[in-house]
Amino acid sequence: MLVLGPSLGTSTAALWGPCLPGLLESFDVLSWDLPGHGRSAPAAADFTMSELAEGVLDAVDATLGARVPVHYAGDSIGGAVGLHLLLDHPDRILAASLVCTGARIGEPGGWSDRAALVERSGVDAVVDGSRQRWFGPGFADRHRDRADALIASLRAANPVDYGRACRALASHDVRDRLPKITVPVLAVAGSHDRPTPVASLQEIADGVAHGRLEVLDGVAHLAPAEAPQEVTALLRDHHG
Repeated sequence: MLVLGPSLGTSTAALWGPCLPGLLESFDVLSWDLPGHGRSAPAAADFTMSELAEGVLDAVDATLGARVPVHYAGDSIGGAVGLHLLLDHPDRILAASLVCTGARIGEPGGWSDRAALVERSGVDAVVDGSRQRWFGPGFADRHRDRADALIASLRAANPVDYGRACRALASHDVRDRLPKITVPVLAVAGSHDRPTPVASLQEIADGVAHGRLEVLDGVAHLAPAEAPQEVTALLRDHHG
């Protein structure tokens, strides 16, 4: 089984949907959404990255009916949750692909400010900024359907849970723990990614025991939607 995780403000259906036909040729796929995003109900309270990781394993166990190891791939906050899975539950993950993410992402103050903005003004307040950060040059013009689906998933996100996810990211920093990760890790970067630039993925690849870096040219922050064929091929090779 391959478990897929989302980016902040997206649903896994919109983010990973373009990859699914190719992935389903090789894997049973289970995807999860952040609280208040996509198919997930709002959370009852604030949550941490480790608690999100625990929730992923609960979903796996409920689906499979047993505590068995799985493969994992996640973008942005989904990749950060993958790092917490690898650190907190190394026996449950056979291999991981961490896409457009980081051992730390941004600065705590920036996440706190964004949380406050969305909770005050709604997710529409971050649509324009997200559009600029998410997509590489010309992507929205070439693939308007994919871009529109991703923006629609952002507009549909619960602002309270979006803010909670921002606060979880504010406390996410596992840079000094990367050497403890011993399962194979593929780090996938976008050459035009500003929130998690190539150096962020290089840090992961260099920091874990068995990591390698792949850089996708012309891609920004949502590689599974921007370059589905390339991402699918990388995942099939890494997890095959």
